[in-house]
Amino acid sequence: MDYKKLDKTTLIEYLSNIAKIKSYFGSDDLIAQEIGDGNLNYVYKISSVQNPQKALIVKQAVPYLRCVGEEFPLGRERMTYEIRALQKFYNILPSFIPNLYHTSEDMSLVVMEYLGNHVIMRKGLMDGVKYKNFSEHISTYMSAMLFYTSSLYLCSSEKRVIIAQFNSNMELCKLTEDLVFSFAFMEHETNDNANVKNNPEAQKLFADMEFKEKVLELKYRFMTQGDALLHGDLHTGSIMINENETYVIDPEFAFVGPFGFDIGALLANLVNNYIYHVVVTKDEDFQNWLLVTIKEVMEKFRDKFLNFWSEHKESALLVEGYLDNETLVRYKEKFVKNIIKESIGFAGCKMARRVYGVAGVEEIRGIEDKNLRAEAEKMALKIAREFVINYEKINSVDEILEIVKNAG
Repeated sequence: MDYKKLDKTTLIEYLSNIAKIKSYFGSDDLIAQEIGDGNLNYVYKISSVQNPQKALIVKQAVPYLRCVGEEFPLGRERMTYEIRALQKFYNILPSFIPNLYHTSEDMSLVVMEYLGNHVIMRKGLMDGVKYKNFSEHISTYMSAMLFYTSSLYLCSSEKRVIIAQFNSNMELCKLTEDLVFSFAFMEHETNDNANVKNNPEAQKLFADMEFKEKVLELKYRFMTQGDALLHGDLHTGSIMINENETYVIDPEFAFVGPFGFDIGALLANLVNNYIYHVVVTKDEDFQNWLLVTIKEVMEKFRDKFLNFWSEHKESALLVEGYLDNETLVRYKEKFVKNIIKESIGFAGCKMARRVYGVAGVEEIRGIEDKNLRAEAEKMALKIAREFVINYEKINSVDEILEIVKNAG
């Protein structure tokens, strides 16, 4: 079927012709509600009139960047890569990925499980909700997804199949290259220019050549380093969560890239939430919980990644017997330590770009008090600069936490 953007009426008509959807809802009448406010796509909740708890989520891509408008064209083919990523990730670790009920590359559309008992993690964290299982869940997700789609596990031909499936996601990779690594650190029309104008902190950032040179190093890694299949945009708005379960959604930016990028994106978002609670709520107990969570996420990721690696003796990279055991252990520990270092640099880029760039983060840009927002922006940029300038010199998670705590 030819592509067309669906609305609340035409969406129900479209779904009524899909056998699996008809089987799910039976003869119930359906109602559609637009629920998403994302940067890229339209999201609808389709529910039964007779039994409102029976519901599914529909996500459709449009051929432009939604948060900017039709004047910023963006190929809707990104949904193809989201569908492929959801399927691939589900095959690796189904407990963290929602069930898919229908996909259509022609319509750039996916129908998936409704996570009605979960909230978007960003909102929960801003409300001060502690998720006791999060560090365990997300460290499992990141370590498994990165290890099992890398040359540390796959043979060469298997890895190249994944590259072929995902590395035509060029538009969204280019979007990241521009918005995360370039435009946010210079005068550009896409920035939050009402805030940039006559703002000495913005001008200071734009003129900081030491920072921008290090950003270029990280941008080059992003552009050239094909370590593993990434989610590509792993922030707390892409996580649905409750006390017992964690689901990762929205992998439309998926591509084969550097190990540290997803980890860094998550780290940046947890630190941004910490900043919000320092500046706005002053909730020291929750600040401490966030710091403990950051430490647990990073250290559990390291331990689980190394454990997966120890269980698999051969891969495209390593042939069993090539190194003696002592050298192999040392090599692996250094390898994972460098992943953590790289993730710190990417976290700094992600944090800094959210301050003045397009699609700001709610924890900072959503602060209504101008003075408090300026304080949060300054703190975010201070941490981000330390992360970017010194990522290769930071040798422990405790050093990350010291940088964060000392910025307030």
